[in-house]
Amino acid sequence: MNTENTDKEPIENEVEAAVNGVEAAEELSVEAQLQEEIAKEKDKFLRLFAEFENYKKRTAKERIELFRTANQEVLQALLPVLDDFDRAMIQIAKSEDEVLLKGVELIHEKLKSTLVSKGLEQVEMVAGDVFNADFAEAITQIPAPSDDLKGKIVDVIEKGYKLGDKIIRFPKVVIGN
Repeated sequence: MNTENTDKEPIENEVEAAVNGVEAAEELSVEAQLQEEIAKEKDKFLRLFAEFENYKKRTAKERIELFRTANQEVLQALLPVLDDFDRAMIQIAKSEDEVLLKGVELIHEKLKSTLVSKGLEQVEMVAGDVFNADFAEAITQIPAPSDDLKGKIVDVIEKGYKLGDKIIRFPKVVIGN
């Protein structure tokens, strides 16, 4: 019986070693699979994080653009009031009432400074400037009073304004022909 045990022992040891080897291989295989799953999840997380960062940037940009356009609409609505103020200032200056002129002038300057603080700028156009369709709107052409005014601005009918770099109302001009 002793010889039978010794004969069985090497076989049992070999079987046990084979089973341990298979278990070790399975553990390595399971570990490799887990590492692969972790790598996939990490990649998915990084992509999701990058997508979220892009979303935040896009919505912030959209929000700024919304504020800018909302501001633009309000400023465009106030431009006729500013034009009326300019015309009123010319008429009041013709009167001899200095107190009235000073009071209206203070209100006019306050309105202009408030609009400027919100980003409104006047597009500077004066008679004699070269006409550029990118920065002014020609409403009519008249025979040039002199040869040097041909193709140039003869008169500015309505002032133009811009908000930042964008012109929100083009100046309306008369050009010499």
